[in-house]
Amino acid sequence: MHATDNPIWQPSAARLAATHLTAFSKLAETLDNQHYPDYHSLWQASVSRPERFWSQLWDYAGVIGDKGSIALEDYGQMREARFFPQSQLNYAENLLRRRDDALALVFWGEDKVQRELTWWELSDLVSRLQQAMLAHGINKGDRVAGYMPNMPETIAAMLAAASLGAVWTSCSPDFGTDGAIDRFGQTAPRLLFCPDGYWYNGKPVDIREKMQIIAAGLPSVEKVIVVPYLERADEFAANVPKAITLDQFIDTFVASEILFRRVEFNHPLFILYSSGTTGKPKCIVHGHGGTLLQHQKEHQLHADIHSGDRLFYFTTCGWMMWNWLVSGLASGATLMLFDGSPFAKNGHILWQYAQAYRCTHFGTSAKYIDGLRKIDLQPRRDYDLGCLRAVFSTGSPLVAESFDWVYEAIKSDINLASISGGTDIVSCFALGCANLPVYRGELQCRGLGMAVEIRDDHGKAVTGEKGELVCTKPFPSMPVGFWGDADGEKYRKAYFARFDNIWCHGDYAELTTHDGMVIYGRSDAVLNPGGVRIGTAEIYRQVEAFDDILESIVVGQRWQDDERVILFVKLRDGSVLSDELTRRLKDKIKNGASPRHVPAKIIVVTDIPKTISGKIVELAVKNMIHGEPVNNLTALANPDALKLFANLPELES
Repeated sequence: MHATDNPIWQPSAARLAATHLTAFSKLAETLDNQHYPDYHSLWQASVSRPERFWSQLWDYAGVIGDKGSIALEDYGQMREARFFPQSQLNYAENLLRRRDDALALVFWGEDKVQRELTWWELSDLVSRLQQAMLAHGINKGDRVAGYMPNMPETIAAMLAAASLGAVWTSCSPDFGTDGAIDRFGQTAPRLLFCPDGYWYNGKPVDIREKMQIIAAGLPSVEKVIVVPYLERADEFAANVPKAITLDQFIDTFVASEILFRRVEFNHPLFILYSSGTTGKPKCIVHGHGGTLLQHQKEHQLHADIHSGDRLFYFTTCGWMMWNWLVSGLASGATLMLFDGSPFAKNGHILWQYAQAYRCTHFGTSAKYIDGLRKIDLQPRRDYDLGCLRAVFSTGSPLVAESFDWVYEAIKSDINLASISGGTDIVSCFALGCANLPVYRGELQCRGLGMAVEIRDDHGKAVTGEKGELVCTKPFPSMPVGFWGDADGEKYRKAYFARFDNIWCHGDYAELTTHDGMVIYGRSDAVLNPGGVRIGTAEIYRQVEAFDDILESIVVGQRWQDDERVILFVKLRDGSVLSDELTRRLKDKIKNGASPRHVPAKIIVVTDIPKTISGKIVELAVKNMIHGEPVNNLTALANPDALKLFANLPELES
């Protein structure tokens, strides 16, 4: 999976001159009386003196709030470090800094619903929602939940809650009832926003029965606020306990100046949830200051998002990329929101959207890009993407061949940024940079202010070798804690159990000679045949070259005091796993990876189990083939698919 020595893209001199990172570097050079000739030297300075870097970033980004005189209190223990301990700020105030007639939000619900909100209109809606929340007695620290699509009212409700110091938590309405109750039941929200249904693949989806169960299963919820989407809100509210329509909730309030309650840097802003495939989801708490500052760094210094840019990310409200997307308002960007299937209109819907609103930054998942490759869609041929400057990819490693495809089929002059982080940090450890070249198969760089290293099995920092992705110094978007984890023991076990006082993220990765990074998969899913560690992404890269195979999942099976590699494939309609296809597949894996990577068995299945955010679940499949329990099926979008992996006769020989 190693990249070549030649970059696949480099920024032009004109583009370099105009980036946020170039401006910030010049500022830092002046303030530090130090020359930073390249990105790595600036990164090194940012991790050597984090208090100086994050303080400079606060000023460069124009954070609204009182910074205080201390940027970092570091007690020698990562979990005890405190950024800006004297500061007072409010996340929502920073996102609503614009008041004009330009577009703040655009929304497409597939091709069924299209809406626009200006900055004035967004502020007015937030004001009315805030007043309604105040009238209901919502206070600092109370939880407000959204079982919502990625639509304007979701953002407005979050901003209204955040403006008061309340805590926002959300998941998408495709979550099952148990999944929603498992999450919200732990965090006890007082208000719950939901839609009157949603669109998917051109069809309306009725969620009344689910909401009846969820409302009954959450005793903390005092009101369910029904947002119109299918124009059935009145009928819907009449059939759900404790429900009123959004219009009824805000009807008596007239838009006025928004109250912004400034809070301490680490005051809870969001509660996000882990995927929960090994038990009840962890409730990960992120604060106002850390979320804002980290996202402004990533948006401005890495993604090069400027005021007036058009930022799109395909995400649901159950994935941290929604929180990341929403923070784009703090940089003055117009957010392009989408709800529904990204393959609506035969895969064309998102590119129609990108053309219609002159998208500058287009974000999606690696699986979506692989899916476009399979259906041979060519956006650059069919759409005007002249404004597009960047494509982001996350969710799983983007294979080198998909880098080629993006530059061939989407646009040749863009910054293709494969990014990697997680819900745990509501941001990235490694990501893109508009000032750096792109090498196929690589994430461009480690994030500024993120002291990321790769450690081998002995805990030694290595380059050019695979190992554990770790972070050795504190950063602002570390979780404030886990909800309900009073003594912090769950938090410690999640990130600090392997290496003392070093964050171990659970990714199997490698630093390259370009100071970029390759992600090979999750550490806990790494294969180990004959004692040789193999990242699953190394196999997926080879498999994805076959048009006959739509999806795959690879796991290790315990076998004769060792482990053997088992590859499951979902085939395209009309394709069969012939002896010839099997031979070509094994040859491709052998020659493209190594003989160790060749699966002992290749087995056809009709479905691949995934989380609701679209990630394949290797550990759950591994449990199934060994007859071990999968503890939390509610985390899966298609839990019935797991049954396909139980008691397979092919695995008994």
